[in-house]
Amino acid sequence: MRHSLFHLERQPAMTLQAQIREMLVSAVLSGQLAADTLVPSTRAMARRLQVSRNTVMAVYQALAAEGYLVARERSGFYVAPGVREGMAAAGISSANAHSVDWAAKLAMAPAGQANIVKPENWHDYPYPFIYGQGDAALFPITAWRDCVRQAMSRKWMDAWTDDRFSADDPALVEQIRQRVLPRRGITAAPGEIMVTLGAQNAIFLLAQLLLHRDSAVAVEDPGYPDARNIFALFSNDLRPTPVDGEGVCVEALGAAGTVYVTPSHQFPTNVTMSMARRRALLDWADANDSLIIEDDYEYETNYRGEALPALKSMDRSGRVLFVASLSKSLMPGLRMGFLVAPAPIITELRALRRLMLRHPPGNNQRVVSIFLAQGLHDALIARLHRSYLPRWKAMGAALGQHFPGWAGEPLFGGTSFWVEGPEELDARQLAARALEAGVIIEPGDVCFADRKAGRNHFRLGFSSIPLERIEPGIALLAEASDTLLGAQARLAGRKAR
Repeated sequence: MRHSLFHLERQPAMTLQAQIREMLVSAVLSGQLAADTLVPSTRAMARRLQVSRNTVMAVYQALAAEGYLVARERSGFYVAPGVREGMAAAGISSANAHSVDWAAKLAMAPAGQANIVKPENWHDYPYPFIYGQGDAALFPITAWRDCVRQAMSRKWMDAWTDDRFSADDPALVEQIRQRVLPRRGITAAPGEIMVTLGAQNAIFLLAQLLLHRDSAVAVEDPGYPDARNIFALFSNDLRPTPVDGEGVCVEALGAAGTVYVTPSHQFPTNVTMSMARRRALLDWADANDSLIIEDDYEYETNYRGEALPALKSMDRSGRVLFVASLSKSLMPGLRMGFLVAPAPIITELRALRRLMLRHPPGNNQRVVSIFLAQGLHDALIARLHRSYLPRWKAMGAALGQHFPGWAGEPLFGGTSFWVEGPEELDARQLAARALEAGVIIEPGDVCFADRKAGRNHFRLGFSSIPLERIEPGIALLAEASDTLLGAQARLAGRKAR
């Protein structure tokens, strides 16, 4: 027996029993423990792993009940015969992958598109000024656990164990209709709402359903890179449209058949579309028989004033297709959102979604519906506002001190600042230099259709960085910027000579 197979790297997020179980199951299914192999006794394994014998015994008995091990009287536990039957031999399926010309086979190549990139281990950096990640300390984990427990009760088993085909959990749809949409001034019937795996899933479904190769699609510039990438998969006629202090410039839309906008907080500039601009956009859509995809980006983070009503709430002709995310205010990894559109469109979207994934997981839908019904979501939003406001103030003050004139102030809050440096600044070089000091920033060029136009822009998020680290992090970023711009100035001087 190779006892070196058995060791634990303690993981705080998992129980000891779960870690031991994972270790043994992996050894069995990988073939490292063959059928009929005697596994170490509970006493020997406990000594090897430095855990209690009862812990090991509980794991062995559970694996025996599930067919991984068999107990033989006065002999011990053995790997069950036939436990690996039906498993393919390792490596066979991909052994000849190099012989296929995959570039010629692919109908599209989304991996080549430009995206926002951030370190996967961003938690390890002391100053993560990144967008889209929450502060786990603010989330009411105990209340969420209680909602999960309620959803898992026998009373509601049918709500998440049944295959609903193309339908959603009616309890969640009703909570969206009664609690979430009224905040935005929107009224909708149940047949006009569909649950999605986040806002991005909704955008993809709409693009696939509505666009042809020659469809003219207007996108904000600068704007959300993944929305632009999605539309580019289905249309060859993307029209970058400038944004000013009131939102997308309607006079530049031309005769586009569809426009994608983020009126609550424009991505990435944080501009909130004015009421006058909203009316002009709706009038343009009516005049041109066009559709508006409204991405309700960061609506819940309006904590500095009264939020403006959604475009959808002002829509009298059914041209606005409303996309929203619950993930931003709950947790990014939950991937839960919804879409509001006229019933005939929702019918088609449900049919399309059914072909992809049928419906979002029923257990998650029911847990979210309970969370909303019990007022926990409203309480969480209030808590986020109380936490984000001082961070917003600290960020504004730090930028005013260290980068005067570089950043505009988001009027209604949000969770990031959009920064425009001098023309000679290369934000990607700055990001690389700052990373060496433990500071993560997001270069802004990826948000522009012409990336050269955005090379001196970057974004600073503050939702995932503690309040007390904001000013020190900005100070370090300023040092990196001064060093970089000084080096560039010296290089330019040498070239001039």
